[in-house]
Amino acid sequence: MNLLVDELPDAVEIDGKEYLLNTDFRNCLNVMLAYQDEDLTDNEKCTIMLTNLYPVIPENIEVALEKALIFLDEGKKSQPGKADSKPKVYSWSKDANMIYSAFKQTHGIDLTVEKMHWWKFVALFMDLGADTAFSSIVNLRSRVKSGKATKEEKAAARDLGELFDVPENEIRSIEDIEKRDEFMSKVRQRVRS
Repeated sequence: MNLLVDELPDAVEIDGKEYLLNTDFRNCLNVMLAYQDEDLTDNEKCTIMLTNLYPVIPENIEVALEKALIFLDEGKKSQPGKADSKPKVYSWSKDANMIYSAFKQTHGIDLTVEKMHWWKFVALFMDLGADTAFSSIVNLRSRVKSGKATKEEKAAARDLGELFDVPENEIRSIEDIEKRDEFMSKVRQRVRS
């Protein structure tokens, strides 16, 4: 997919029928936040994904979930063992205010009023300005977690306290991919019964 020349997808085909998607970034973030919520059951996460991404939920739930995951991964089909094992250095929930401010500062976009396709949101997110508070804390987290931080940077991280920490359940690792695959396996079993 090339954002410069291709149209952004707004539907998926399942069993020969086209199903529209709710492509706004808010719907996708709701799904991602649900998957990080350890208090939700697998069935609840599945329901949140389906109800947030599909105006009309397809009959073939298994394929609908698989297509939804591919959409959330910007058209890429994840493969077990191919995950980025770097620790997560930002949190959609914890850093929400800083992400909002960084979008406003860098791109002049007010996320509270803009409707934006998920893939466009991700592209802009990846280009948030280095002079934003969000980028500064992400850079500090990255340096500390990689072991490259100076003594002064480590002290600054300690001074930030809770603002510095990112919840461990927001790390996308091989284990996370395996958990997702296990979840999808449970969904498939549920659909077949």
